[in-house]
Amino acid sequence: MIQFPHAAASRFERAMRKCSSLTMLTYGMAALGGGLLPLSMVTSSAWGAPSASDAPATGTTRPEDPQTHPVQQAESQQASSPAATRQEPTAPETPRTAQDWSERGRYVAAAADCAACHTAPQGAAYAGGYAFELPIGTLYASNITPDKTHGIGNWTEAQFIRAVREGIRPDGASLYPAMPYPSYARMTDDDLHALYVYFMQGVQPVAQPVQANAIPWPLSMRFPLTLWRWAFAPSPEAARRTTTRPFADAELARGAYLVEGPGHCGACHTQRGIAMQEEALTAQDSPRYLAGGKAVDGWTPPSLRGEPRTGLGTWSVADITTFLKTGRNARGSAFGNMDSAVHHGTQYLSDADLTAMARYLKTLPAAKPRQADWKRSGAATKALQSGGQLTSGQRVYLDNCAACHRSNGAGYPSTFPPLADNPVVMNPAADSIIHIILTGATLQGTQSAPSAFTMPGFAGRLTDMQIAAVATFIRHAWGNNAPAVTDVDVRHMRARLSPARTQVAPPSPVQPAEKRAALPSPLQPASSGGKGQNPEKANQLPAEKAPQPASFPPNSSSDTAHSPYSGGSETE
Repeated sequence: MIQFPHAAASRFERAMRKCSSLTMLTYGMAALGGGLLPLSMVTSSAWGAPSASDAPATGTTRPEDPQTHPVQQAESQQASSPAATRQEPTAPETPRTAQDWSERGRYVAAAADCAACHTAPQGAAYAGGYAFELPIGTLYASNITPDKTHGIGNWTEAQFIRAVREGIRPDGASLYPAMPYPSYARMTDDDLHALYVYFMQGVQPVAQPVQANAIPWPLSMRFPLTLWRWAFAPSPEAARRTTTRPFADAELARGAYLVEGPGHCGACHTQRGIAMQEEALTAQDSPRYLAGGKAVDGWTPPSLRGEPRTGLGTWSVADITTFLKTGRNARGSAFGNMDSAVHHGTQYLSDADLTAMARYLKTLPAAKPRQADWKRSGAATKALQSGGQLTSGQRVYLDNCAACHRSNGAGYPSTFPPLADNPVVMNPAADSIIHIILTGATLQGTQSAPSAFTMPGFAGRLTDMQIAAVATFIRHAWGNNAPAVTDVDVRHMRARLSPARTQVAPPSPVQPAEKRAALPSPLQPASSGGKGQNPEKANQLPAEKAPQPASFPPNSSSDTAHSPYSGGSETE
């Protein structure tokens, strides 16, 4: 049964009586575009974060030392308990000039992730053109610079706010819910006014037309999206009432506002229903809120709730704050869409706001309360270090992964992330692990952690069976005990990714030909090859199936080089 958030059910039922089943199916499929690819937390300009006193303080008061603010085990109950008192928001100092409003708007743009969809790679800031490859076609992000011809330069503030909060353009047409207006509906008047001033006065106008969407009819019709809005998007008034519900203290209220509102974390980290609507928009709606989402761009967002293995149950407030500020901590590193979220967005938020977000996330109990704690097992480490007979997955790991992630799976925290006790590794869905092995990833540098680290992709180096074998080993080893990965899973992921991201790299000119042999297939383990048989030839795959080597030199005693680089395991 479809769950209707807020008071939308009756409106939806009236709409159903006016529409055929085909029309409703059309709007549901059209909404698919937005459901799969919400905005990421990005801003393209490298400006400094406001100080704690300058940052917007809507709904919060800040502790004297936010980094050492204690986390109480009972916060989850306090935050949702009827006995909790409503905290009066501590209003920020009202900006006195247009420049002050613009600077505040710049900060809000970082918190609200505006540039993620509206800035194309190597493109001008907010000039649009970013292409979303969706099952229904290609959706191109709009130009939101103040250009009067191709951008939003002719929009009034009222029109701008209506688009952000309600998903309605000035011409009355509905926006695709790729624009997360169900979350933005919670944003305050002051934050939206500041955002408008920033876009009109702080962003350079760019006269760049945006390519028309390549979505075939009837999925290109926008009027069914109106029904989607009625059914699944809360009114701004209802959204604000929910977000300003009672909390144990004002810092938690601020964290809830940032996570549920401008941060729109649930757009990725909450599963979606049959019409691609978020199954919960706030923690008050359902324990499914932030309990983990479906794959976005081939990355599966993990739970941000209290699960000890697949969520943030064992993370401290300091762990979460450090992760949002730097993209890395002792427990993991950001990759995929979350790396963009940190690099272009959350690293610019104040320590007080990051702490408020972390404290709020720590109030969310596990959606799966019976999940067992992670317990380290030394069996895999012993096998890797023994030098004895290895499985296919163990050999691939030693030759390609162990230099950075180590035989005990602990990695080198803050540089090369651990694979042991990593929520992404233990996620029931293996998409993220398969994806990063195929394509690699780069952890961008931030203000507080300027070093960048890159893990190369292995799509052209390892076969589907080899990737399945090493992924299964990683998900089973060190106490992770996650489900196995099959070569079919890898083949499907490889097909979903664009050829440009999985293209085969040419052999390195410094790599001798005799070093270019592929690892044996997981179904064809290495053997002595019999009397007089060349063991290296015995281990080679048929020519038409052998993958091409990667473009970096060998760095191990085996015939296949491992990489000296690494990306990370995301806990978005």
